[in-house]
Amino acid sequence: MNPSIDYHALAPEIVLTATIVICLLVDLFVPSRPQLVARLASLGVLGALIPVLTLTADGADRSMFGGAIVIDNYALVFQGFFLVVAYISLLLSFDTISEGDYYRGEYYVLLLTSVLGLLVMAMSRDLVSIFVALETISIPTFVLAGWKKHDTKSNEAALKYFLIGVLSSAVMLYGMSLVFGLSNSTVLSDISRYSRTNTPALFAVAIFLTLVGFAFKVSAVPFHFWAPDTYEGAPLPVTSFLSVASKAGGFVALLTIIKFGFFPSDASWEPILWILAAASMTLGNLAALRQTNMVRMLAYSSIAQGGFILVPLAVAGDVQGNSAWEAVVIYILIYAAMNLGAFAAVIAVSRRTHSTEIKSFSGLGTTSPTIAVMLSIFLFSLAGIPPFAGWFAKFVMFRAVFDAGTTSAVVLGVIAALNSVVAFYYYVAVVRRMWFHEAEEPVAAGGPTVVPVALSAAMFLATAVVIVAGVAPQVVARIGELAFTPG
Repeated sequence: MNPSIDYHALAPEIVLTATIVICLLVDLFVPSRPQLVARLASLGVLGALIPVLTLTADGADRSMFGGAIVIDNYALVFQGFFLVVAYISLLLSFDTISEGDYYRGEYYVLLLTSVLGLLVMAMSRDLVSIFVALETISIPTFVLAGWKKHDTKSNEAALKYFLIGVLSSAVMLYGMSLVFGLSNSTVLSDISRYSRTNTPALFAVAIFLTLVGFAFKVSAVPFHFWAPDTYEGAPLPVTSFLSVASKAGGFVALLTIIKFGFFPSDASWEPILWILAAASMTLGNLAALRQTNMVRMLAYSSIAQGGFILVPLAVAGDVQGNSAWEAVVIYILIYAAMNLGAFAAVIAVSRRTHSTEIKSFSGLGTTSPTIAVMLSIFLFSLAGIPPFAGWFAKFVMFRAVFDAGTTSAVVLGVIAALNSVVAFYYYVAVVRRMWFHEAEEPVAAGGPTVVPVALSAAMFLATAVVIVAGVAPQVVARIGELAFTPG
């Protein structure tokens, strides 16, 4: 029988696919107008948001291909999130890509292809579709990481990222094959029913291998060693996309496979995530303390923030209701705004200083006070300081720990609290340098920083989200609740 296809449910993917094809053709036949491709890519992303909104207004859950694809509130929340992140990433890219010695049109085609994988990931409820979506996200980013083709550091970054990505995919696929062999199904709902039975020890091994593969994707310690070099070597707009969209895609895959596949079960996944969370927070923060480069500091910060995101997942099996799952969604949404804004500010400063060294941010409060204010907001938010959004992300994380109430959960909460203090130190150290140190002589002589319109728009959008979510956290909390509310 031919499968029943709901074209309204697939409309965001259809619109984005059409945009990719149009961008490819325009770049081929009108190579003299590279900015046209960028504008078309932005319009396509905004156009894909329209069916997401209409599906949300409709409110009905939709399922296709035997339950392998499900469009519900969970999928729509993340699809809307990924499209907004993609739009801001395009704003960050416009001027950097047009001014650099890069191939231009293909950049937007690859970026949108990765976003297409993110949309598919949000609605996947099957091991095969999850794997295909994850590779659709990853493969274009392997190329994007090495986009500065004449830069040996960028080439090295792409190679490291590619090799580790391939290895993680192999490990993850082996784990998935064991899950399929034991449960006799790739659909997560069937795997969930199987996991409730008296499963053999091999099923715990299958879960372990699968989660290790995802740990590479989200750069969790000890599988993080590709991230700092890749973040530093890639073009800064690509780095921001990797640190937010690509990382969030890995977390969505991890959340999906645990929530809809391995939960409830014997909870053999909990100790694995506990170790990953504790190690990522601790090593990420301690390594960030020693960095002299802003991008590398944000890379290790991203590893540590990934550990904070893993905390609610690690204790979810001991929490009644959806508070732990909601905490993961809320933290991902807030983290995206904070990190995108921080990287936007770094891009703005590096356009003048041609450096991402932390010392190049000295005196920024005097030379570019607007950028300094916004970057201070993002760093304070990452540290969890009220009234910015980061405090609420930390709050829901600790609430999940207290809701669990077990000894292991409390110990993990203490580790998270200590790491929050460590993180505060290196975030505030950058803020202090911006406001209380004298500017470097070349910077002081350079005059005010001229920020392109697209980059300014990205920074102001991120700033608005961080402030609004911090002052009115019930907005983000409602989105977290909606993600797990049946249609």
